[in-house]
Amino acid sequence: MMLVVGGTGELGGQVVRQLVERGVDVRCLVRSAGGIPGAELVTGDLTDPASLRKACAGTETVVATATAIGRLLAGVRGPSIRETDELGMLALVDAAEEAGVRRFVYVSYAGVDAGLGVPIEHAKLAVEDRLRRSAMRYVVVRPDAFQEIHLGPLGRFDLAHGKVGVIGNGNAKHRWVSTADVAALIAAVAVETDPPELIEFGGPEALSRTEAIAFAENVLQRKLKVQRLPAAVARPAIKLLSRRNEAVASVLGIGLLFSLQDVPWTDEPLRSRGIVPHPTTDFLRAQAAQS
Repeated sequence: MMLVVGGTGELGGQVVRQLVERGVDVRCLVRSAGGIPGAELVTGDLTDPASLRKACAGTETVVATATAIGRLLAGVRGPSIRETDELGMLALVDAAEEAGVRRFVYVSYAGVDAGLGVPIEHAKLAVEDRLRRSAMRYVVVRPDAFQEIHLGPLGRFDLAHGKVGVIGNGNAKHRWVSTADVAALIAAVAVETDPPELIEFGGPEALSRTEAIAFAENVLQRKLKVQRLPAAVARPAIKLLSRRNEAVASVLGIGLLFSLQDVPWTDEPLRSRGIVPHPTTDFLRAQAAQS
């Protein structure tokens, strides 16, 4: 039995579907009753340790994709990043270890060790450290920025309204990755015989935010309004917001990563598993066509 925590989210939902298609017995932790085809449901929450112990009982592998960021950015009230992504995930690791779980697959993000001091960075690093000290075999999956988020309206890349945002200079090359490709990799390593402890990866194209803007303008045949936030302004803003709005501070911090340095990781972890990654330029063309 494999437990997926975060199975009702976009990434986790795709992971569940892929695991079910592979014939894996999947259990999902959910806050309320709802249909997840092919999966056993157990009611609970990351902020409820007792429900985590119940969910982990009898499972061999835990896949953790859950995060509070999307909900908080959407203005939905609920537990904070610290309560969910940090304390809740740490409680999940404890529950899994106590239940005798053999493997724990955890989703972090590429560049999490950049030292920006944002809440999501602190939470992810705390969980990674706890996993390294656990008795379980763990796999930390660190994907680069998701195309659908950081090159969409939520990531201040709004082609429909002709407005994009850049934090810092936006010149560092990243490998924006498709959510579907990340889900495929997670599903693969969850069942691999001998997976690595850390997988840091991205999509097939090394592209800066500045280059992504130029490409979109070329496809659209018009200029976009670029709103810039200098790094010198972003850093104190991130520090201030970390105490007032964890989600926004975390997004600003991740956005600042796009100006720091070219990334060293590649799409090899995808291709070596037979996953053909989706190019960022194809995603941008599709977004432009819908604008």
